[in-house]
Amino acid sequence: MSLQIVFRAEAQTEFDEAFDWYEQQQAGLGVDFLMCVTEVLERIESLPEAYEVVFQGVRRAVVSKFPYLILYKVESNLVVILAIFHSKRDPRAWKDRV
Repeated sequence: MSLQIVFRAEAQTEFDEAFDWYEQQQAGLGVDFLMCVTEVLERIESLPEAYEVVFQGVRRAVVSKFPYLILYKVESNLVVILAIFHSKRDPRAWKDRV
């Protein structure tokens, strides 16, 4: 089952900010972050139900090599990305997006 992925505005902003931050730290590090996030998104797209439910139908996938989580919900034929979330942030911060 392959579903279309859509980003909520907040999640896209979080991704863009993280990409920019990593790229400012070291040239090419933002691209590494992008590649790791893309790998997880491809797995989510192929097997959206493979990741654990952490809150009211929201699933969590871990980004390898970076301290980020992808929080998403499956809605009919879509995967809605709710947050690209740094793992050190307060986990309650994204729950109002559900």
